[in-house]
Amino acid sequence: MNSLSSHVLDTAAGKPVANLALQLTTPDGTIVHAQTDNDGRCNQWANTQFVAGNYQLRFSVEAYLVAKHGESFYPFVDVNFTLPEDGGHYHVPLLISPYGFSSYRGS
Repeated sequence: MNSLSSHVLDTAAGKPVANLALQLTTPDGTIVHAQTDNDGRCNQWANTQFVAGNYQLRFSVEAYLVAKHGESFYPFVDVNFTLPEDGGHYHVPLLISPYGFSSYRGS
């Protein structure tokens, strides 16, 4: 069985990003909306079953970056990834700043 979590950190401020909107698109096209908690983490996906396939995780970063830093080059960041059958837990962190971002498979 697969599970998914994420964590968003503002590298310019050195802090987690709370209340950031996330949108998960599952292999069958279902869209699940969520947001980060006060520590910038998200693992609440409305009882989504994480079957094998391609997923897209959209982070809506623009409003946060403009409010915090006065500008943002990116309106959102999309991270596409593939989950295998019964792969276990997957963690998708996102590091953001007004003019850059980075993501990787975490643990």
